[in-house]
Amino acid sequence: MKFPSIFRVNQPRRFQINPRHYDPVKEEIHQRTENIKRELEARGVLESEDREELDRRYSHGSSIRGAFTSGSPIKKQPSTVMQSAGMMRMIIFVLLVAGFGGYLYIGPDFFYYLLYLGAAVALLVSLFKLKPSKKKAT
Repeated sequence: MKFPSIFRVNQPRRFQINPRHYDPVKEEIHQRTENIKRELEARGVLESEDREELDRRYSHGSSIRGAFTSGSPIKKQPSTVMQSAGMMRMIIFVLLVAGFGGYLYIGPDFFYYLLYLGAAVALLVSLFKLKPSKKKAT
């Protein structure tokens, strides 16, 4: 027996699902009208443009089908080398190994050399980006 209380006691949440309403009669009517429209299109009474518009409007196919594979970055080939994840990992690995080896071989001055080299590369890249590209005159 539960005693009356002025305090509200939390209870565990219960799984609650709200099912969508499925009307088999409406579904059957829709399928019949689709079959009749296909027959009319086959006879030439209904134009195919109308059929395409109706298909788009009343398509029962999944709009998700193939969406995960078509939008996946794994499927697409990278357009540049820098967009490839494997290439970026390799570059980072080589830089780490070279930095560690350089530190062991040269000492702490190696990081200053890397800093100057990085600044020079950044300067060259920025200069090439600022340089106007030559276009063919047609």
